[in-house]
Amino acid sequence: MTTKPFDLTGKVAIVTGGNGGIGLGMARGLAQAGAAVAVVGRNEAKSAEAVADLKKGGATAIAVTADVTDKEAVAAMVGRVRSELGRLDVLVNNAGISIRKPPHVLDIAEWNKVIETNLTSAFLCSQAVHPDMKAAGGGKIINIGSMMSIFGASFASAYAASKGGIVQFTRACACAWAADNIQANAILPGWIDTDLTKRARQEIDGLHDRVLARTPAARWGAIDDFAGIAVFLASPASDFVTGTAIPVDGGYSIMG
Repeated sequence: MTTKPFDLTGKVAIVTGGNGGIGLGMARGLAQAGAAVAVVGRNEAKSAEAVADLKKGGATAIAVTADVTDKEAVAAMVGRVRSELGRLDVLVNNAGISIRKPPHVLDIAEWNKVIETNLTSAFLCSQAVHPDMKAAGGGKIINIGSMMSIFGASFASAYAASKGGIVQFTRACACAWAADNIQANAILPGWIDTDLTKRARQEIDGLHDRVLARTPAARWGAIDDFAGIAVFLASPASDFVTGTAIPVDGGYSIMG
């Protein structure tokens, strides 16, 4: 353990879907702890805004446009980060979408799109960074699950399947790569105030009030609530923590 267990100075982090929402909240935390951050997304303008946001705080940051469901694009993304930032220590697999339909009306193309974006991308990116992390003597992989990793919902068939899969994939990586000193953990966000959940509140009657009633903290989460957990799981402070799935939900998942 270093004398500064939460210090990320000199480290390089990739955050997929890091240009908004929870991803941006985590990117901010990592940058504030000293890491250089590569913000990966498909929206170039939005990624540029996120990088400008990080640089205001004095961080080193770059924007990388990539489709993280495409193996060749992921390899090119990792190569660019290695080339421009010099190394690769932390991967946050945060890219995700949701199509809210019950299973009997969900089209196979919609199913595939959600699984590929939420789960297959995590596999591709993790596989791509493994050689760099192994060669460097260790690394950190942080996968973003959901309350739907734990619970079911009629409107979240593909999304829940992908996020349940994230937890099991995280455990597989933790076991497979422990000998390489790579820790893999998952974060399970509760109901967080993001663009994605704003749409959910428009589409699902009564959702806002039901969430508040069930959450002991009596509020929706904010993206900055994810800065600390990201730093913990990316830093030496978590060197003996691997294969976990940590809810960040204001107590939603433990409310009786």
